[in-house]
Amino acid sequence: MSVVWDRELEEATLAHADPLEPDRCAKLMASLSTPERLRVVRFLAQAPHNVTEIAEMLGVPKANASHHLKVLETAGLIEGAKKGRFVWFSLRPGILEQISQADQVVSSLNLGCCQFVLPPDKLVRRAKRT
Repeated sequence: MSVVWDRELEEATLAHADPLEPDRCAKLMASLSTPERLRVVRFLAQAPHNVTEIAEMLGVPKANASHHLKVLETAGLIEGAKKGRFVWFSLRPGILEQISQADQVVSSLNLGCCQFVLPPDKLVRRAKRT
């Protein structure tokens, strides 16, 4: 069996390659498509947290928080590191960037296909339900 190199086919394929990577970009944006996951990302932008802290911040059961974490982890936005009895979740390196904007430095999420600028820090913790 012989393989024939088709230069025109290779050039046409490379010309149609989309640097946006729409499938990857859609997956990343879908992982951020709930208010809870956006709040988790914002919370993790401040510091690593475990599922108990994240569930408390969201005001949801740990099982719900774990589901949101799994979606974000599968998308490659966060990672977990086991330390003792807990897994501490944080944003993956390179996801969070600091940028200058109108005389202030703000954080942004760099997804590779787009950037989300996080508003300046405000109180993120939600009041506990009684």
